[in-house]
Amino acid sequence: MDTPHVLLAILIFLLFYSYLGYGMVLWLLTKIKRAITNHAADVETTYLPELTLVVAAYNEEDCIEEKIQNCLELDYPKDKMHMLFVTDGSTDRTVDIIARYPQIQLEHKDQRAGKIAAVSRVMPLVKTPVTVFCDANTTLNDQAIKRLVRHFADEKVGAVAGEKRIAQDGKDDASSAGEGIYWKYESFLKSMDSELHTVVGAAGELFAIRTELYEPPSTDTLIEDFVITMNIAYQGYRVVYEKEAFALESGSSNLSEEIKRKVRIAAGGLQAIYRLRYLLVPTDPMLTFQYVSHRVLRWTLAPLALLGVLITSIHLTIAGDTLGTTLLLCQVLFYTVAAIGYMIEQRSISIKILYVPLYFTMMNLCVFIGLWRLYTGSQSVVWDKAKRK
Repeated sequence: MDTPHVLLAILIFLLFYSYLGYGMVLWLLTKIKRAITNHAADVETTYLPELTLVVAAYNEEDCIEEKIQNCLELDYPKDKMHMLFVTDGSTDRTVDIIARYPQIQLEHKDQRAGKIAAVSRVMPLVKTPVTVFCDANTTLNDQAIKRLVRHFADEKVGAVAGEKRIAQDGKDDASSAGEGIYWKYESFLKSMDSELHTVVGAAGELFAIRTELYEPPSTDTLIEDFVITMNIAYQGYRVVYEKEAFALESGSSNLSEEIKRKVRIAAGGLQAIYRLRYLLVPTDPMLTFQYVSHRVLRWTLAPLALLGVLITSIHLTIAGDTLGTTLLLCQVLFYTVAAIGYMIEQRSISIKILYVPLYFTMMNLCVFIGLWRLYTGSQSVVWDKAKRK
């Protein structure tokens, strides 16, 4: 094989491994682990530690009442669950609504400095051994807190990631349908990551930590939930996954809003890879393997590989290579389907099968946009929230 064909093979393998191959390897490794360890251990279900539920809310008057009612209805001993809402910078009725509930500790200051600045400001006020974080625009199942904190009966567990679910119906657009499919696959990977060794990063919609392990990230951190839990994993604790504790939220209101959200996440992912570069040193080889396979490749080499496959295919096609021509035609077809998905999404037509290529293409394009914003310093930690349905 000549150099272009070797390069093409490497790029295709990298793409396959990043998006599908790692899941297959995970599945196999967890099967092997079960066979070796006779995995059948039950998780302690009666462990009910004292905890603080921390909710950061910025201008959430449209949903904060519903959030409060959801929190009050959670199945957990009331004398063991403290609620702390921080509303820094809010200018709507959010503060007034929360103030009507004396059982909630409200912390507010007028200046807005971003979510992580607000959370780090109030964390010294948390005196309970466990802290649970969740977003203001999510709804938790009534058993969520019990399911999360039971894992802390194991002293080796430092954090617990809940499951993020996207509310869907038959009329979902590209943003909701694509995000829903993405998170179903992510949940599958996280479940196996957890069983094999550790989850590599929790989603901010719902996760819990041992309070003593909290290390305040820099106030310009874009995806603080990921950084917080990865630092806990680096300290030698496991981050486990609890699929029976879930946070339900609506998808982005449209594709433009989802792109805005994905660009921020991409910029935050690239920022985190640089700041967590010590994780690339395999002091814990399994953690490094999972981190690189599940996160680093998707945020760095995989988008570059997509571009590389396209350029190499064009080069081979010009040279009259049959394989290159075939691959180029396949890519043209894929991106054409993505373009059609975009056009019908703009016309509010729901054909979900077309949204998969669109969402995949959009996610990878957002990495390049996120890189540019990170490089130019134009991605602020104080961002405009993506509008939800």
